[in-house]
Amino acid sequence: METRDRKELLLEQRQVLIFFVLLGMALAGFESRRYSVAEEMESGYFVANLLKDLGLEVDELIVRGPRVVSKGKKLSLQFDRQTGDLFLNEKLDREELCGSTEPCVLPFQVLLENPLQFFQAELQIRDINDHFPVFLDKEIFLKISESTTPGTTFLIERAQDLDVGSNSLQNYTISPNFYFHLTTQDSADGILPQLVLDKALDREEQPELRLTLTALDGGTPPRSGTALVRIEILDINDNAPEFTKVLYEVQVPENSPIGSHVATVSARDLDIGVYGQISYAFFQASEDIRKTFQINAKSGELLLTQKLDFESVQTYTINIQATDGGGLSASSVVLIQVIDLNDNPPELTMSTLINQIPENLQETIIAIFSVSDSDSGDNGRIVCSIPDDLPFFLKPSVENFYTLVTNTALDRETRPEYNVTITVSDMGTPRLKTEHSIIILVSDVNDNAPAFSQMSYTLLVHENNQPALHIGSVNATDRDSGTNAQITYSLLPNQDPHLPLASLVSINADNGQLFALRALDFEALQAFEFRVGATDQGSPALSSQALVRVVVLDENDNSPFVLYPMQNASAPCTELVPRAAEQGYLVTKVVAVDGDSGQNAWLSYQLLKATEPGLFGVWAHNGEVRTARLLSERDAARHRLVVLVKDNGEPPLSASVTLHVLLVDGFSQPYLPLPEVAPERAQEDLLTVYLVIALASVSSLFLFSVLVFLAVRLCRRRRAVPLGVCSIPEGHFPGHLVDVSGTGTLSQSYQYEVCLMGSSGTSEFKVPKPIIPSFLAQGVETERDENPSFRNNFEFS
Repeated sequence: METRDRKELLLEQRQVLIFFVLLGMALAGFESRRYSVAEEMESGYFVANLLKDLGLEVDELIVRGPRVVSKGKKLSLQFDRQTGDLFLNEKLDREELCGSTEPCVLPFQVLLENPLQFFQAELQIRDINDHFPVFLDKEIFLKISESTTPGTTFLIERAQDLDVGSNSLQNYTISPNFYFHLTTQDSADGILPQLVLDKALDREEQPELRLTLTALDGGTPPRSGTALVRIEILDINDNAPEFTKVLYEVQVPENSPIGSHVATVSARDLDIGVYGQISYAFFQASEDIRKTFQINAKSGELLLTQKLDFESVQTYTINIQATDGGGLSASSVVLIQVIDLNDNPPELTMSTLINQIPENLQETIIAIFSVSDSDSGDNGRIVCSIPDDLPFFLKPSVENFYTLVTNTALDRETRPEYNVTITVSDMGTPRLKTEHSIIILVSDVNDNAPAFSQMSYTLLVHENNQPALHIGSVNATDRDSGTNAQITYSLLPNQDPHLPLASLVSINADNGQLFALRALDFEALQAFEFRVGATDQGSPALSSQALVRVVVLDENDNSPFVLYPMQNASAPCTELVPRAAEQGYLVTKVVAVDGDSGQNAWLSYQLLKATEPGLFGVWAHNGEVRTARLLSERDAARHRLVVLVKDNGEPPLSASVTLHVLLVDGFSQPYLPLPEVAPERAQEDLLTVYLVIALASVSSLFLFSVLVFLAVRLCRRRRAVPLGVCSIPEGHFPGHLVDVSGTGTLSQSYQYEVCLMGSSGTSEFKVPKPIIPSFLAQGVETERDENPSFRNNFEFS
């Protein structure tokens, strides 16, 4: 009967166990799978393909929204949603992750968001032989009495190897000698090396021995580390120290300050003198223990030298060795238990976060996050909350996962933005909490058109620019966000059909930069206008436009052009100068223009070459060619002058003109024969010859009219003025500065007076005398007073 009741009880217990197992599997979604990867693999290393384990196809993978979540920050994995491959996101160090724990297994979960489902998995980090065995003390010092009998065993400091398994420390060797051999002993901490005395020591024969201890691991290839064992042979010491306790147990809060007292160990020795003096030291202590604690060699007091952390290490086991002056020693163990305090605030790890949602959706998942606390007990129990006045609520899930969900549809016009603060607090004393704020934006429609920073832009560009030159930019902004704020710039159709806008400028559609497509010419086009448009990417798209005016700046790219005398005539123009002309006599005036503007069109004249230097001069500002001195009979009849016309640009451009001057005794004297023109040139420039003939006819008619007018006036004055005296009109004669511009006209006016010789029997008259303009009158009078020769140069008798 009892057997039947026991069977029924076992059957009920088994059914309950199966029920809870099935319930756990339903919550977890899948059974836990383990994958393996060697440590130190580079980031991006392939771990596994999870499609088969997830029970999904490639097409379903993206729809389910998979995400890899690991507890804490020890494991970093990357999941490819396109293929289902799992990769390492960073290089893993097994010793850093697991220390001496073997196997090194790190759990993680695959979270399927739609619908919510979890897949439990583990990643095993396989150890590789990447650490050398290391002796913490490079020199091991032993004191051995010479009375020690052969066969005595001495424990020596073991090496530390961070690798595990076959890659960990496997064997020790000692350098060849006559006194000791090496054996090993297995312990919970690994293999311990021991020196065994083979031969009795004799201090008088050899007071000290030096041996090399080598530690070997089992890796391929094996790695090794060495330490020097220095043995000092002492006199007889027949009593070893003895500890008052074999095991010391203490509890230390993890917030204990550095330098605080931990424990005090004590040993006694029956010997006296040097052999009774005891010193305390750590024995077989790891590097972590040596960094965290310090022992007073004389008093045996154990002090704290580094902050404790219960979450990192819960207990410390410290072996302390007491050694007397004769080299005999004893050991004791101090077991330190770290007391946990609520010193770690809860941590919140955000897995999924949607910062922007449309205002017309209801019960939308905003965020998925997990919470954890490194403390234990009530210090690790966690409570999550959000403010009550928000249209959101927290929905708990499995394994400390929560989702943030909207209560109702949001209204952007009521509130376009929400700042949600998630508060995570533990149940410890005092309570610690962590706050995590997220900004949730409510998206809007495209209701703002782009706006230019200016309604009109004026851009300046020098002519003769390089093609594709950046001449300026237009800028527009859009108050919308996302694609609604992405602006595309374009040139609007030109309303002027005579302006080839498409061949003049172009615009960068992305940033609004304007470029000149070809070289501009100020003389052909001084300025032009066009409109640019800015269009956003919303639906429907909105746009605006602005006016752009491009002003072309002049460059000195046109040389001066000589209007008079013409240089393309079939026969050169010859100027007649009477030999009786005085100094300063106006021979002719060179008239030139420049296609440029501004100072690039300011012209200056200078005499470049002359048949007889010093006879003629050119006024720099107006191009007048005048005699520089009185003419004489010895001067040649024909003269050739080359006048250089130069503008004021940078660099200056110039042109030259050739003048032919013929000295005559009077205007009635027949002209000397002119240079013959080649028949070929005459035929080519026939039209030019006709123009010159017409111009000469008009000039002759004009000159004849002037002579007749002068003759009539002289005849009227002869009655009032004595013969041989010419009256010059009194008063100010108006004049103004020479203005040489693009019109090429002469703006300086001159008057001439003709005096007939009364005693002459002929009707000859003297050369006309120019009346100097008013703006030169004062300077001329001054020169006349100071220099009589100057007066003679500008006056006729």
